[in-house]
Amino acid sequence: MKVQTRSAGDRPAAATYALGVVSYLNARPLYEGLADRRNLTLKPAVPADLAEMLLAGGCDAALLPVVDYWRHKDRLQPVSDACIASDGETMTVRVFAKRPAGQIQRLHVDGESHTSIILAQIIWRELYGRKLDLVPWKPGDSDGCDAVLLIGDKVVSHAPVGFGFEVDLGAAWKYLTGLPCVFAGWYGRADRDFTDLSAVLSKARDRGRAEAERIARRAAARHGWPQETAIRYLTRTLKFQLTDAMRSGMDRFFTLAEKHGLLP
Repeated sequence: MKVQTRSAGDRPAAATYALGVVSYLNARPLYEGLADRRNLTLKPAVPADLAEMLLAGGCDAALLPVVDYWRHKDRLQPVSDACIASDGETMTVRVFAKRPAGQIQRLHVDGESHTSIILAQIIWRELYGRKLDLVPWKPGDSDGCDAVLLIGDKVVSHAPVGFGFEVDLGAAWKYLTGLPCVFAGWYGRADRDFTDLSAVLSKARDRGRAEAERIARRAAARHGWPQETAIRYLTRTLKFQLTDAMRSGMDRFFTLAEKHGLLP
């Protein structure tokens, strides 16, 4: 019996994907090199804009804040075990204040991340017994704030001055729960098979972790970071693969958020 074989030209083309990616330094190890793949298109955005992009069909999968996945989990699915997480200090999710944390009543919040805003509220209610009054923060507003929550590269590149107290939310979460904190992961629309993309994203993550120091050295100046700080951030501070402890941390986060009515 003659066995028929396909020539390379007869094989089905690889599926194509548009990926919504976080525009901060912390995400670079997860997608470094993917822009060179012909079947992938990267669409950078701030974290809070990615869910709308994904749900509107502007991309097939995105590096979403975990809160946005939870809010739309009937329409979305996890695509990979690659993530952005910390097991303690984050360096880039931080409250700057002019008074001790237990005295803060009003918090100006950076709208670029939905997860961090809820995390701050959980920490203040659980650790300090305070329900914060949230006010949107805009660049240039810091001078008139008693306390401001900022996320991303600007925490390092443009840290506000005149604040005598700081709370790193990853460190506070670790103190409160003893668990890591997951901020974002790869999620895609529920109506698509992402088996092949999952493998691609896992390999990209593994390569990014192995080359994290090189990525930090090359990208630090572009993101406004001192090089040695960027190296410590990508090689030691951040975690990029979901573990059982991280899943427990996510479960605890959602349980506390629901307890306090923070997840409509």
